[in-house]
Amino acid sequence: MLTLIKLAFSAGIIYLVNEVVIRHSRPALGSLIASLPLVSLITFVWIFYGMKENPEARTEKLAAHSAGVFWFVLPSLPMFLIFPWLLRRGMPFWPNLLLCCFITMLLYALMAVILKRFGVEI
Repeated sequence: MLTLIKLAFSAGIIYLVNEVVIRHSRPALGSLIASLPLVSLITFVWIFYGMKENPEARTEKLAAHSAGVFWFVLPSLPMFLIFPWLLRRGMPFWPNLLLCCFITMLLYALMAVILKRFGVEI
């Protein structure tokens, strides 16, 4: 039952953003909602409640997840500038999306190498 609640709540947020942007023509509000770290916050809650029996492990899991999200948000940011730039220059949606995903994956890999070199474990 908890899995269904998690799925419904998480899907509901995606649906909300879609409705705000498309049906109500409020792209700024939709962007604001989408930019909130809702996935991370929801994951914090699911970890918190899912590991009640082991508070020490729960604390470490939450801290590690939060730090990992921080380091992987950074290489994802360029996609949000590259994607609209390419769209406005006439690149079709699907090739643009695939290219942006590929660039982001390369930046993720680069970030992992850099972090490892500086001794940061994620």
